[in-house]
Amino acid sequence: MGKTLVIAEKPSVGRDLASALGGGFEKADGHLESDAYVVTWAVGHLVGLAEPEEYDERFKRWRMADLPIVPDAFRLQPRDPKSRKQLKLIHKLLKRTDVDRVINACDAGREGELIFSYIWDTAGVSKPVERLWINSMTKQAIREGFERLRPSAQLEPLQAAARSRSEADWLIGMNATRAATIRGRAWVGGVVSLGRVQTPTLAMIVKREREIQAFVPEPYWLVHASFDPPYEGLWFEGEETRLKDGTRAGEIAERVSGKEGTVESVERKEQSERAPLLYDLTALQRDANRRFGFSARRTLQAAQSLYEGKKALTYPRTSSRFLSGDLVPLIKPTAETLAPIGDYARGARFVLGLAQLPLGRVVNDARVDDHHAIIPTDVTHDLSQFSPDERRIFDLVARRFLAVFHPPARYARTTVVTLVEDERFRTRGKVTLEAGWRSVYGLEAAKSPARAGERAEGATGEPEGAPAEEGEGGELPALERGQQIRCVAAESEAKETRPPPRYTEATLLSAMETAGKLIEEEELREAMKERGLGTPATRAEMIETLIRREYVERVGKDLQATPKGIQVITMLEAHPLTSPELTGDWEKRLADIEHGSGDRDAFMKEIQGFTRSTVEQIAALDKEKLRPERVELGPCPRCGETIRENSRAYGCTSWRSKEEPGCGFVIWKKVAGRTLTPEVARQLLEEGKTREVLSGFRSKAGKPFRARLVLNSEGKTEFDFPARSQTKEPAAAE
Repeated sequence: MGKTLVIAEKPSVGRDLASALGGGFEKADGHLESDAYVVTWAVGHLVGLAEPEEYDERFKRWRMADLPIVPDAFRLQPRDPKSRKQLKLIHKLLKRTDVDRVINACDAGREGELIFSYIWDTAGVSKPVERLWINSMTKQAIREGFERLRPSAQLEPLQAAARSRSEADWLIGMNATRAATIRGRAWVGGVVSLGRVQTPTLAMIVKREREIQAFVPEPYWLVHASFDPPYEGLWFEGEETRLKDGTRAGEIAERVSGKEGTVESVERKEQSERAPLLYDLTALQRDANRRFGFSARRTLQAAQSLYEGKKALTYPRTSSRFLSGDLVPLIKPTAETLAPIGDYARGARFVLGLAQLPLGRVVNDARVDDHHAIIPTDVTHDLSQFSPDERRIFDLVARRFLAVFHPPARYARTTVVTLVEDERFRTRGKVTLEAGWRSVYGLEAAKSPARAGERAEGATGEPEGAPAEEGEGGELPALERGQQIRCVAAESEAKETRPPPRYTEATLLSAMETAGKLIEEEELREAMKERGLGTPATRAEMIETLIRREYVERVGKDLQATPKGIQVITMLEAHPLTSPELTGDWEKRLADIEHGSGDRDAFMKEIQGFTRSTVEQIAALDKEKLRPERVELGPCPRCGETIRENSRAYGCTSWRSKEEPGCGFVIWKKVAGRTLTPEVARQLLEEGKTREVLSGFRSKAGKPFRARLVLNSEGKTEFDFPARSQTKEPAAAE
């Protein structure tokens, strides 16, 4: 009997597979071998689609006349010289005469399927292939996986989707990037990288940046009243709580202050709130960003380490938030592993004590394709061995796992309307009746919704100018309709509408998941998943790609479009490539192919047609219209000439002159790692300092810090640090 060759995606996984299989493996060059098995591994993507010059030497030069490049058949090549050695070894092992069976043990998903498929294509062998498909890296799960190997034919639709995704990205990315670079390099600077997912994601960030820059704040006033017995109220009229007339607001406050009034109505309602669904990768990344400030990549790295290294979590790159029915017998054993851990003991004991598990919103076979939701594994967890990042990510997953089996939280909500001098004031109170699932998050979370994630996961921030004005208080005094009260004080408060917030990674992930549509209800978000931008496994890297290409930068927790990113989208204004909806539709087509209901050939023909039209449209762009508008910010504080934006700075137009040296005034766009927007530069010129303390600066040692920027008497920018966080950073900002 011959041997079975097992091909894993990375060395650490290969070693874990060999350890679970047992049988005395011996270490060899690039593989492990026993009497029955040979275990080897890729190192990520060893093989990729060939570069254009591999088809024709003339494609080494980027020329519009050669575009679009649409191969009749795609060729493959090793990703880099380092890949060749391991690829050659795998080919050698595949061709061994004593190897009569092959197991694809690459990551159980679209990209893992592609990694194996490309290796197989380049090997030129024909042997039976089976697929290892597991959700956990525990030894028990691995052994069970080897007992239930899938026939390779069963994975052909997944492979077709993987190939289609790869080829579509090559066609659009390679051709659009070359065309845009040829046409716009002089104005954007360097290579103008475009892509099927990258460009619409950037377009969403740029759209938000434009909304912020175009926003004009409008003043409004609120009127607050304090009553006896003690409670607070906010003036309202119909659905409106804001007054646009400050004089009227002051008159209302003055008129009701010290006057008698009546409780016009008291409405009491009991409401319940169910636990959030289990985590998929995107939801986990959103929560980790909101609570800990983790980037999407940082969360994925920690979750992947908990899956592969610590064996503490199930497969993290999942898009499902449900469990399949066959996992029900593992629920209580998993809770048992959490029961000895102090933070989870109470919640775990509750789950273990349930005579019947509430599975309605937890188990749904129809909503589980390749992988179920992320949950803890049923092995003993030694949290002392976890890194701080791993500990935080495990904590999110463990608490969510326990929470979904708890009853809803119950609240009593009270709304009181108070009438004083024909003016109405509304008061809202909320009291927790039963903590329910919130008890898993501790006493503080049971009282405070924000601690336990009550905010809808789809929220991309407040609507324009909508601060939380009418928040709920706690318990109100006993009030009855018709009761006489006294307004002991009232005051008007001047406020301004605020622009929409910039995307954070949490809100951008939400927007990518629904192709830019704002959907706050969890179940509706689930229905949109197949039309999102990218996949849970690729979104983190896409954000990093935008930052690496200097289209976007992190400013504190915010993601801000850079001038370069804005210029790229300006260049492609209204082009379908910037449309999140179109890319979302393509993602749905890929999902259909993966499920066996889509037509790969039809999809690729559509992509080829789109590629041709994209090249034609970019080639037709008027170069003069691509010239970026340079904003004029006002007079130079040093010489009175005009301050104008250029690619690197906001400088005086007389800064350089053949006749005269010029005044030399300049505000550099990049200060301590942060890009200054025209609005920030305008504040410096008009007011001598920024209105707010700015985040996103980094010291020479790489440490983040916050400060105001100030123009000194010499016209140079300096840092003004908040009094409570004085640092030893140098004051000079230049």
